Amino acid sequence: MQCLSVYMDDPRLNVWHFALLLAILSLGYRQGQKQNIKVSRSKIMALSHINTLPTYHKYFKELQCFGYVEYTPSYHPGARSEIKLNEKEVKS
Repeated sequence: MQCLSVYMDDPRLNVWHFALLLAILSLGYRQGQKQNIKVSRSKIMALSHINTLPTYHKYFKELQCFGYVEYTPSYHPGARSEIKLNEKEVKS
């Protein structure tokens, strides 16, 4: 499982990144998944308390660019998209 200290040691991350990461981790915990997590934008936004689409998209895209998550969208209305949490090394 991802160690929160990896996220906390990254100076690029702010409170919005952490809110999204914790929402994703929460969904993964509920699903019993550690890495590949089925998600929907509405659930992530609700759990992270992010209420505007521009804020959500900006910080979610940054998490992808930083290499913390890989997002695989589902274009089917009945199937959820998937997020893969990438393992990061804990720096000593």
